[in-house]
Amino acid sequence: MIPARRWLPMVLLVGLVGGYVLVGVQHRVDATLAEFASGGQLLYLSSPEWVKRLAMGYDGLLACLYWTRAVQHYGRQHMGTVRQYPLLYPLLDITTTLDPELKIAYRFGAIFLSEPPPHGAGRADQAITLIQKGIRHNPDYWYFWYDLGFLYYRGLKDYPRAAAAFAEGAKNPQAGPWMKVMAARIAAEGGDRRWAMFLWNELYKSTDNPYIRKNARDHIYGLQADFDIEFLEALLARYQRTTGQPAASFEPLVAARVLRGLPLDPAGFPYRLGADGRVRLDPQSPITTSTRGREP
Repeated sequence: MIPARRWLPMVLLVGLVGGYVLVGVQHRVDATLAEFASGGQLLYLSSPEWVKRLAMGYDGLLACLYWTRAVQHYGRQHMGTVRQYPLLYPLLDITTTLDPELKIAYRFGAIFLSEPPPHGAGRADQAITLIQKGIRHNPDYWYFWYDLGFLYYRGLKDYPRAAAAFAEGAKNPQAGPWMKVMAARIAAEGGDRRWAMFLWNELYKSTDNPYIRKNARDHIYGLQADFDIEFLEALLARYQRTTGQPAASFEPLVAARVLRGLPLDPAGFPYRLGADGRVRLDPQSPITTSTRGREP
């Protein structure tokens, strides 16, 4: 056995040199990012080979670093007063060029990019480009076809392309059997809100990642609130036709046994009935994704 005093200094030297090289590479990329950011421009990468050469063999480590940078950029901008994300796609492009199999960067990144402002960049087009890149590098990962279909469905409301993406993903033997059903339903019925609810539920069930699950749950709550509000407003209209006068609150509907109790939203907060007869979410309700429950 070789004594530790012989090999340990060499290992430490190699590690130290490698660390300095990695820091140097990181600073070079940071400087490029800063130059474009300060000029108000997006970083343009001429080719993946440019990034690979800059990485000098530290592809995996730099991918992790720049994935962290992408998350930090999103979080920092999201918590700020000006919620814009100019470097988000360039950072994600760098990350997935360095490590084309880093699936979380594609899926998380697509959510960050596609969410409407102020919760995201509102760039479904960039999210689609990112997921298509993921498909090219991970052709057997059928979840990317699900993500692509979802982006076309929700982000662009391009229902034919959404149906085509689900149909293509359904060809994978490992894909969920509902992919084929979704392809047929969306092709036939377009943007029916029931299918949006189904898609968010499938996303919620398909991952253990807490952020993705929370994001999916928030949208499920928003959709359910929209269903509830439509239902409650229909009951109120029927009550007015029957009694000849509008209800000023939900109490008369409870007294008439039209409702079992005062209605609550999915987060447990009471629905509010406005003077104009519209049902709204309680101001304290955490639901932000409802299209019907907030003041216009």
